[in-house]
Amino acid sequence: MDDRTSPKNGAKSADKSAATSTGKRGFAAMDAEQQRAIASRGGQAAHQKGTAHEFNSEEARRAGQKGGEAVSRDRAHMSAIGRKGGESRQSATRQNQQQAQMNPTGNRDNEP
Repeated sequence: MDDRTSPKNGAKSADKSAATSTGKRGFAAMDAEQQRAIASRGGQAAHQKGTAHEFNSEEARRAGQKGGEAVSRDRAHMSAIGRKGGESRQSATRQNQQQAQMNPTGNRDNEP
């Protein structure tokens, strides 16, 4: 009997494919800390070897602009950012008004 048709080998292959078909494999199966450690070592090795890419200011500007464009397409996200900024501004304005009412002389925080 040949190994490929052996029930023992066939069962083993079926178990292995069933186990990996639904689960993650390799880098994706590792926890975040392991992934970070491996990626860090790879980056360090690339810098030592001299093959690592380093952004110049123009490339960094373009990358930031591209990221900003992608984020700004999400209207709900942009709305939340604007709302948060408005709330912060309103809170600061109220705080300044309260301080002005508590100190009617115009001097800030007991300054002479």
